[in-house]
Amino acid sequence: MQWRNSKDRFGWLAASLHWVMAVLVIGLAAVGLWMTSLNYYSPWYTSAPFWHKSVGLMFAALLLARLLWRWLSPAPAALPSHSRVERLAAGTAQWLMYVAMLLIVISGYLISTAKGSGVSLFGWFEVPALISGLPDQADRAGAVHYWLALGLLGVATVHALGALKHHLIDKDNTLRRMLGMRLRNSTENGK
Repeated sequence: MQWRNSKDRFGWLAASLHWVMAVLVIGLAAVGLWMTSLNYYSPWYTSAPFWHKSVGLMFAALLLARLLWRWLSPAPAALPSHSRVERLAAGTAQWLMYVAMLLIVISGYLISTAKGSGVSLFGWFEVPALISGLPDQADRAGAVHYWLALGLLGVATVHALGALKHHLIDKDNTLRRMLGMRLRNSTENGK
């Protein structure tokens, strides 16, 4: 598998960023939802947010790297067998997910810095609080963070179901080219 995207498939860097970030989105959302149930006496009350924020900062760096890489090495063109509606739906879903991820990162930062404290990255260093003290900053950013995370999970689910539909029903190369699998010959699947 090549490291750059080609006209036919994703390179290993784009594919790796895609799958690592997919796992992180699911993990961060699960931990974030679980954290809302913690009370002051929970042993995880302070450590769970520490880990969530640190992994969230790593996620932010990966998101910036992914957006930069997408600009430097554009995604392969849609398959000729994809309808105009499928291409439009896929592109809309992808950009909705990018925007949601970016806004989730920003709102998470605003929650964390609302009282003027920076955000620690695993205790190695601290990202300073550049924005703090806005009216109801933590509550407003928290609502945005929560609802966008749920929306992101919804769009990602539709995205995954679309990929499975292409793989299992249409039997085309949509998922194969993101997994680094051997591409099917267009004559093998009647496309």
